Amino acid sequence: MWDGRQFGYNAPVKRIFGIFIVLCLLLTMGTPALAQSSGSEYFKETGHFVSGEFLAYYRSVSNATTLFGFPITEAFVKNGRTVQYFQRARFELRPELPAGQRVQLAPIGKALYVPGERLDIFNPFACRYFTQTGFSVCYAFLDFFKDNGGVERFGQPISSFEYYNDLIVQYFENARFEWKPWMPDGQRVSVADLGRPFFDKEKEDANLLKPIDPGNRSGTTIQLQVRAFVWKAVTLASDQQLVYIIVQDQNLQPVSGAQGTATIRWADGTSGSIPFSTNSSGVGIVPLTFINQPYGKMVNIEIYVTKDGLSTSTTTSFRIWY
Repeated sequence: MWDGRQFGYNAPVKRIFGIFIVLCLLLTMGTPALAQSSGSEYFKETGHFVSGEFLAYYRSVSNATTLFGFPITEAFVKNGRTVQYFQRARFELRPELPAGQRVQLAPIGKALYVPGERLDIFNPFACRYFTQTGFSVCYAFLDFFKDNGGVERFGQPISSFEYYNDLIVQYFENARFEWKPWMPDGQRVSVADLGRPFFDKEKEDANLLKPIDPGNRSGTTIQLQVRAFVWKAVTLASDQQLVYIIVQDQNLQPVSGAQGTATIRWADGTSGSIPFSTNSSGVGIVPLTFINQPYGKMVNIEIYVTKDGLSTSTTTSFRIWY
């Protein structure tokens, strides 16, 4: 009892829709882009840029290469949050936090830790005990920990000393320390390259690892990102609705000409699919008309988008209220 035909609007309603779309685009697209717009640096070692607050955070650390390594992806949106992978870390942007605290490190050590062969080493004069996790940090690991940001940067220790690949290591929430006695003094403690293993564990798109041409940063789309929302969160049982789909690339730039399908799971148990494509602003619109849908139930909408061999999906919904 529905169709996907375009329905007409008078001029005032069109103006309202226009304002609505602009506001929604500002809210859903503008914030991440603006947060990452101030300054950019290209790292030829891995072929990726670091920009905005991520770059400011990276450059605020005197030995960033030692602690984080070089970027291995561009910044991209994952589950509504801007992130970027480095050889030894993943940066996450949290715009809801105060300035200076918006860049956070993902707990990649915790995500990748598998208990190994434990070494019970403790010296009350050379160790610091952490009551939160019940582990101690000792000797050169403790010196490195204190000298390079402590809990704020590495998180709490989550293991004791352990053997891993013939090395003495210790895991922290955000990192793994490794002891390399053959290195010169001052370089024997290092941070392990956990960025790529965490990237693989998260099943990220391998295309994100491809180096970027510094002269054509936004010229090649290597990842699609899609968001969808509806005009009205609740509707009448017989009503009209609009579904807005926003498609962006890995640099949060609009993707035009993307083809997609909106599959509508109606409250009455029926379903149907409507094709759409994105305009020059990366926006697609799916109009809906329906009658006699059951009160109080949800209408779920599944969005699938494809462009040049890449694909992605998302969902949105609304409720039939009365």
